[in-house]
Amino acid sequence: MEKIFSLTSNQILSAIMVLDSILILILLAINISNRSKLNKLKSKYNRFMSGLSDRNMEELLDYCISCVNEVNNKNKEIENHINYIERNLMQCIQKVGIVRFNAFDNVGSDLSFSVALLDSNDNGFVISGIYARDSSSTYSKPIVGGKSRYPLSGEEIQAIEQAKKNFRERLYTE
Repeated sequence: MEKIFSLTSNQILSAIMVLDSILILILLAINISNRSKLNKLKSKYNRFMSGLSDRNMEELLDYCISCVNEVNNKNKEIENHINYIERNLMQCIQKVGIVRFNAFDNVGSDLSFSVALLDSNDNGFVISGIYARDSSSTYSKPIVGGKSRYPLSGEEIQAIEQAKKNFRERLYTE
């Protein structure tokens, strides 16, 4: 045990120098690692700040916030416009049904017709054209909620149903 504690001052100095050398190598490795990380951070910073020239971060953030506010306002305008268009579209003719038929036995070629033109609420009108050898007549009847206050012929009812069916088919295939 006495031999362990009986180190000379030269041996102690040598041990301290070795420990110092090891400590210097560790610090050098840490320094190299930190420089590498700092260079990466500088590169990211320079890329982020490129093109700003004389602007500071506060001005940049103000600019970005104003751009975001402009986009939000424009989106609100677009949403309002879309809602306006959708409300108007409900009243436009969306459902069309056509039925051709032969009104009289002695006239060939299904020259008579009924056309139903309806909006999304089944409001609109039916136009019927009756063709005979000597004359042709056209009639129109208003439709509200898919019904008319005037008596409808079988072909007119069929045209209304055809218009509704065509709309449903088109709606589910798109």
